[in-house]
Amino acid sequence: MVGGQSIPLETLKEESQSRHVLPASFEVNSLQKSNWGFLLTGLVGGTLVAVYAVATPFVTPALRKVCLPFVPATTKQIENVVKMLRCRRGSLVDIGSGDGRIVIAAAKKGFTAVGYELNPWLVWYSRYRAWREGVHGSAKFYISDLWKVTFSQYSNVVIFGVPQMMLQLEKKLERELEDDARVIACRFPFPHWTPDHVTGEGIDTVWAYDASTFRGREKRPCTSMHFQLPIQA
Repeated sequence: MVGGQSIPLETLKEESQSRHVLPASFEVNSLQKSNWGFLLTGLVGGTLVAVYAVATPFVTPALRKVCLPFVPATTKQIENVVKMLRCRRGSLVDIGSGDGRIVIAAAKKGFTAVGYELNPWLVWYSRYRAWREGVHGSAKFYISDLWKVTFSQYSNVVIFGVPQMMLQLEKKLERELEDDARVIACRFPFPHWTPDHVTGEGIDTVWAYDASTFRGREKRPCTSMHFQLPIQA
């Protein structure tokens, strides 16, 4: 009863319900905000997953005891490597082939070239580049750890190494390579071997080592051999 007048029960029920019903515009805005929240969460989550997938192959090698980081070869470095391959024959391997520049350059010079690389993204990109350059038949790339590969079947070995790995790699190659093999080192020389040839300056320096030399099995020239000639009357 209000002001001495009674209010119908139905009217009281309608007023009570109206207090608890939210405006339609408020419900629409809340739904839109909820949808944007889900969308934003999905975008952030998808971005993080993508970054993880791309970055992991690059970061994982850095966590190893001996790391071979990816640093693209310069044009001059490639030219110096090719110079060291003149008059050479047989197969070639690039240890830690990166984006495939050395392998592709060697394939263009007629070598059957192989690259081993731990980063799968770089291997796939190298295969694409080889296909684009028209040498995919003679330039092959494999995902593998260099310490798990045997290099005895290769006549020419190219390595863009780092000082921490050169001694260990020196021992591995000396065990596995044939006497007619040649090892070409870029950026850093091997610690104990004496190079047979050196070309370039600074970071573009390239050292060439012949296996017969670092094993001390150089072929002696014929003039060093002494023969008894018959005395003619």
